Amino acid sequence: MSALSELMNPRRVKIGLKAKDKEGVLKELVDLLDLPEENKEILLEALKRREELGSTGIGRGIAIPHSRSTVIDDIYLVIGVSKEGVDFDAVDGRPVHIFFLLVAPPNDPGSRYLIYLGRVAQLAKKVVENDVDYLSVETPEELIELLSSLEKE
Repeated sequence: MSALSELMNPRRVKIGLKAKDKEGVLKELVDLLDLPEENKEILLEALKRREELGSTGIGRGIAIPHSRSTVIDDIYLVIGVSKEGVDFDAVDGRPVHIFFLLVAPPNDPGSRYLIYLGRVAQLAKKVVENDVDYLSVETPEELIELLSSLEKE
């Protein structure tokens, strides 16, 4: 199984999210995927349904929205950073500043989706434990470099 960093692509990283609410953030992140508009809407609905089950805001400024969808042909990781923070109904009630959106198709030989979801959670834990200053990062490439170095620890 490949490293999580292999899913990281500068075209799917957005520094300076503009959205002020949960739905806006999800839309901004989904917009970074190379999908037809109709498929983006379907994926957005799937992500909103997942959030209704319980917030993916895990606390300490981090959220890991995730879903499976038939409009996705592979596993994708989209990362967004909001310097102001967004109310994402996180478990600790604090605003979320970094979002790791993970999406995958329903047919997933080898359960890669669950494995990658676990890796995202481990990476999020390292971000917190190492008090990583991701808010000062200015480019997608810098964020990928920072997160990739954490993953190797």
